[in-house]
Amino acid sequence: MNKTRFTVAWAALAALIALVGCTPNSGSGSMPGMDHGMSGPPASSLPSHGTAGSSDSAHNAADVMFARMMIPHHAQAVEMSDVILTKKDVPSAVTALAVRIKAAQAPEIQKMTAWLEGWSEPTMGSSAHAGHGMDGMVGDAELQKLKEAQGTEAARLYLSQMIAHHEGAVTMAKTEISQGKSTEAVQLAKDIVAAQEQEIQDMKALLAGL
Repeated sequence: MNKTRFTVAWAALAALIALVGCTPNSGSGSMPGMDHGMSGPPASSLPSHGTAGSSDSAHNAADVMFARMMIPHHAQAVEMSDVILTKKDVPSAVTALAVRIKAAQAPEIQKMTAWLEGWSEPTMGSSAHAGHGMDGMVGDAELQKLKEAQGTEAARLYLSQMIAHHEGAVTMAKTEISQGKSTEAVQLAKDIVAAQEQEIQDMKALLAGL
């Protein structure tokens, strides 16, 4: 029994010596996860390269202004489209255009609002009246005329007002393209220019035919 106990004790001592002998090298990087605080900051403190180019980490004042101004601008376009869609005897091509404008711009309002929230920047609000004074915005008196008009007269007012409204949006979008930093915001601005310049041509053609 004594011999057996001695053998076990010696084996335990040898294992302890081997373990202690390895300790000085534990910070050498040969044992991943064992050198925290010795070979650099923890991974959680390093920048995330996967999001370096996203709108919430790479933006400037031009991006903020673009989103902040375009939200109420879009909101008014949606409101004008809602108005024309409630009316009777409006040419189907005009109502189809209104549906298209609303379908495109409502989701863009949500996208730009999310950007501002991600950037910790306040919005001007999504009210269609929040951006009066911006390029292309329709005044209260003109908007009231649209609400009161019917049929072909309403269609003409909608088209003429929306042409000017789109032209203002294109101007703002081109400013963002030239001055913005956020890749997402600049891309949206390019999409707005392409879509709304085409819609301006479509609306001019519709207006000429009324």
